[in-house]
Amino acid sequence: MSTGTCPPSVGRPRAFDMEKALEKALEVFWKKGYDGASLSDLTEAMGINKPSLYAAFGNKEQLFLKAIELYENRPCAFFYPALQQPTAYLVVEHMLFGAATSMADTSHPHGCVVVQGALSCSEAAATVKAALIARRRDGELALRARLEQAREQGDLPADVDTTILARYLGTVLQGMAIQATNGATPEELKQVAQLTLDNFPRR
Repeated sequence: MSTGTCPPSVGRPRAFDMEKALEKALEVFWKKGYDGASLSDLTEAMGINKPSLYAAFGNKEQLFLKAIELYENRPCAFFYPALQQPTAYLVVEHMLFGAATSMADTSHPHGCVVVQGALSCSEAAATVKAALIARRRDGELALRARLEQAREQGDLPADVDTTILARYLGTVLQGMAIQATNGATPEELKQVAQLTLDNFPRR
């Protein structure tokens, strides 16, 4: 006869905080890249064993992509929030100075995990590399759409090629990420940001 109680394993909460574990995984990937981060590195940093990692996050590739989602949604993320600024100049100012501050912030690894991940992935990690490139491309397309809106509203000169401008700004941001990884300070990156803004097309 049933006692009406559930087995103790049913509904039992996980023995670890998934978000904190994901934050630790992100830090490992950020420091070591996708290929450089071993499962042992990840499980040690996350404080879990391999079966728990697989049960909670899937395989290493799925864990990495979840970590990238977390990275892009951090409170200090600057790219997509910048698109909400009222003018094209302010969009780019917010984006570039946000990058200068975030990419050289000493509270976490320097640079951009998306840029570094795509540059350092081996052929064996082609799926991860393709996903990172797609994310960068999505960002460029979102920026281009915002610049097109600004041009239509008369906020940018009518002869501005928004495709080239968005690609140019993406190239600057990726270059800043690499410079930050190589030890550039926030002040040095802000100088690059300011020079870019000084040459930004305005009405």
